[in-house]
Amino acid sequence: MLAYLALGQNSLYNLLTISLISVYNFPMTKPLALVTGGAHRLGKAFALSLARMGYSIALHYRGSVMEAEKTVKEIRALGVDSFEIRADLTVPEKIDFLFSLVDEFKSPLKVLVNSAAIMPVGSPRELGIRDWDSALDLNLRAPFLLAQEAAKRMTDGGLIVNITDIGAQKSWSRYPSYTVSKAALESLTKLLARALAPDIRVNAIAPGLVLQSEVVTKEKWDKLVDRLPLKRAATLEEITSALEFLIKNEYITGQTIVVDGGYSLI
Repeated sequence: MLAYLALGQNSLYNLLTISLISVYNFPMTKPLALVTGGAHRLGKAFALSLARMGYSIALHYRGSVMEAEKTVKEIRALGVDSFEIRADLTVPEKIDFLFSLVDEFKSPLKVLVNSAAIMPVGSPRELGIRDWDSALDLNLRAPFLLAQEAAKRMTDGGLIVNITDIGAQKSWSRYPSYTVSKAALESLTKLLARALAPDIRVNAIAPGLVLQSEVVTKEKWDKLVDRLPLKRAATLEEITSALEFLIKNEYITGQTIVVDGGYSLI
């Protein structure tokens, strides 16, 4: 217990999570999917999509406590086992702790979706080192460490999906650390796909405009959408269907599936 308590103020909450998982003693009939950043937005959509496909869900979050609890309730309402796990993925030791909780599930880990990300704002002339490091730590280093740990557990094969962004192909000068981290994540996807084959497949999904960000005004959002060849933002179902496709088609690895309404054409 001392080892758990040494990991910070969230440890008591996670110890309670361990107890609950043990009490439920989930059967091994359903495979397990771990979704990072799964409390809301795209992460939530991926978690619900996987639940509908019959996966038990280990739902990671960092600060969105109420949203995570709500999402887990929605998943359980589908008749699927799920527990939320709180962890700061920018701290490598917390990733180890996250997987110690994942190991409490009685289901084999088959899918990892790296969806957690941050998008600091600032021009290359002004962006501070803290915002640079925070984006690279969460958006790039964490998926690498998570993939390492997931691979140890996917002894009978599995799928890792990194959520990148159409911005990885753009020069978004307002979001330098985010853009660089997502471009590097696509490169990491190819590297991991080759290194972990043939048992584990690694792919990426690069969404375009889906959900308006809090750092983008409605006026700016509407202008961006209007520039798209398809003249509309994507639905959540159109993004999650890419994940379903990657799960069903087992002959794809090292690829980035772009779902952007033609954004990459402009």
